[in-house]
Amino acid sequence: MLVEQVLTKQTRSTNEKEGANIQRRTFVGGALAALLSSSVGVMADDEHGPNDPFIVLLHGIYHPVPIGQGPAGNLGLTTVNLSDGSFSKTRIYPIYGVDGAHDRKKAIGTFYPQVTLANGKITFNGLNCAYDLPGGAIVMQFLPPPAGAPAGFNSFVPFSDGAGGYYLEGTFELDIQEATGIYQDFQGGHNHMVDRLHQLADGNFNEFCFCNISTYQFP
Repeated sequence: MLVEQVLTKQTRSTNEKEGANIQRRTFVGGALAALLSSSVGVMADDEHGPNDPFIVLLHGIYHPVPIGQGPAGNLGLTTVNLSDGSFSKTRIYPIYGVDGAHDRKKAIGTFYPQVTLANGKITFNGLNCAYDLPGGAIVMQFLPPPAGAPAGFNSFVPFSDGAGGYYLEGTFELDIQEATGIYQDFQGGHNHMVDRLHQLADGNFNEFCFCNISTYQFP
């Protein structure tokens, strides 16, 4: 999927687009504020294992993972091949209920989506993604939007950043396909993403996405 294709599909009037953008910004901003303001955000640590749910932040510029240069041992995963050249990567930061949540400024792992993000284009190479986390790893699969889903549900709504780039906002639902180590109980569970992906003017993509990961399905 190309960002240009997403933008081309926005055929509504200017006022309609602005209204949708305001709604998306209000929703996403409110969701992020609620997460960050939580007074129990430092619960759980390595001696307790992950809470259910736990929350992490995906943040940073995406970089491709060249063929043969994925993580050592493929993180012990069997349902994906992180060295096949179809994945990109960025950093994972702890927010709530996971080892490292006492220091939210320090990355605790790496996020691998099966996507190429470069030169202002998003190319989906598959529906999988992987999380390399303290004590284990998780593989998830993006779900398709249901029929009649509104804009921004399992898809992006774009709006200009005023500096030659675009913010791409949306929520995404993922099912957990594989989980190892201290996350084994999360296999068969769910991830609810609240995403604000920034396409920069130079063509790079800077991620800012909260992931609410649980052993149960999102309502």
